[in-house]
Amino acid sequence: MRPDPHMERARELCIAAGVDPDSRVGEGRGMPAWCLYRDAAQKEKMARELDAIAEGIATHRPQDARFQSAPLKVFGTHDAATLAQMRNCMAIGNVVGGVVCADGHLGYAQPVGGVIAYEKQISISGVGFDIGCGNMAVRLDTTFAAIEDRIGEIVHDIARVISFGIGRSNSERVEHDLFDDGDAWKASDMEAYRSKALTQLGTVGSGNHYVDLMRDEAGHVWIGVHFGSRGLGHTSATHYLKAAGGKDGMNVRPAVIDEDSELGRRYIAAMELAGRYSYAGREWVVERVRRIIGGAVTDMVHNHHNYAWRETHGGVDLWVVRKGATPAFPGQRGFVGGSMGDDAVIIEGVDSADARASFYSTVHGAGRLFGRKEAKRRFTREAMDGWLRERGVTLIGADLDESPMAYRRLPEVIAEHAGTVRVLHTLRPFAVVMAGEGEFDPFKD
Repeated sequence: MRPDPHMERARELCIAAGVDPDSRVGEGRGMPAWCLYRDAAQKEKMARELDAIAEGIATHRPQDARFQSAPLKVFGTHDAATLAQMRNCMAIGNVVGGVVCADGHLGYAQPVGGVIAYEKQISISGVGFDIGCGNMAVRLDTTFAAIEDRIGEIVHDIARVISFGIGRSNSERVEHDLFDDGDAWKASDMEAYRSKALTQLGTVGSGNHYVDLMRDEAGHVWIGVHFGSRGLGHTSATHYLKAAGGKDGMNVRPAVIDEDSELGRRYIAAMELAGRYSYAGREWVVERVRRIIGGAVTDMVHNHHNYAWRETHGGVDLWVVRKGATPAFPGQRGFVGGSMGDDAVIIEGVDSADARASFYSTVHGAGRLFGRKEAKRRFTREAMDGWLRERGVTLIGADLDESPMAYRRLPEVIAEHAGTVRVLHTLRPFAVVMAGEGEFDPFKD
């Protein structure tokens, strides 16, 4: 077994905290105490690497003077590596301003929860690989009391009908007029992927992608889903990132392109196509789940994250790139899911100085505290299952990387955005369906 590259520094941090690094902690006392400091040691190393990248950025392609020192609005508290990654992103291109939302954490090239507004430019890295990933929720006229005795049957039907996991194809052929829009497929240079995209429409994937069943204050059932553009978005992002000379990875410079260049026009077409595809997929899954439950839709909320919008702020036309962040203009509603089994919320944007400073952006979820590998080291399946039982949540699938203990608590995250959004509904989950343990999905961001 290879030695852990972060062990030495983790042991030093453990000793500095007054803890014996070789003492045993956790359930079954099976883990050395220094392991609890491994994540902090890794983030220290990440911050040093990001500082080195910052030095390279300063000499690589000097930023125009009028875009230097663009304001950065930060909601909540974040580790040094996340903020360093955001500052590096804002040091490249025609940056007018940036935001780190309260659910922010390190991401590929740009932090998840990071928002950057550009003048006449767009960031391929900022949009990311899962283009148009988003949240959709609908309220049914069906009540929880009406289906309480058949929840087990419903969730097993969902797991049987909806395709979760890696590279899955939908067993039901989905017809959609998106596939008849030949001009859109040609403009995006994604024609070669059209037939595969057709078979993948309506598949959910793995990671933190899910189908949730929830109830509101009045007892009505809500269906909530979170996933994106699957292989179409991932293939598009990979293609255009390479064409722009960008790199895949955490500690890399963002690939920023001009909107009026040939590359920029083709990428924007691909992004918009993937966004339409994401909406179509989520709508199909929600409708298919509704048919399983029964009842009629009485309300619907649907938003992207991992996308770039052309918007006007302060009288200036901008591209606002939101990676793991959701638009929240005054009166605009959004569905924000908590960690697995936690309460979710329906929110609405409000106008304020802080809202304007955030380019009317808000969180898309609770936000990770620990990465996927770290979560699997720290937590146990028994603790996760017990946490869900206490809350009356029926779970199919999921792995420890999605343990609720690996995430922030959503009410605390939403509170950091007070004055920019208000909560309209609190939704309590009673069933969660996700990809099973051990699934790896190359199409999630």
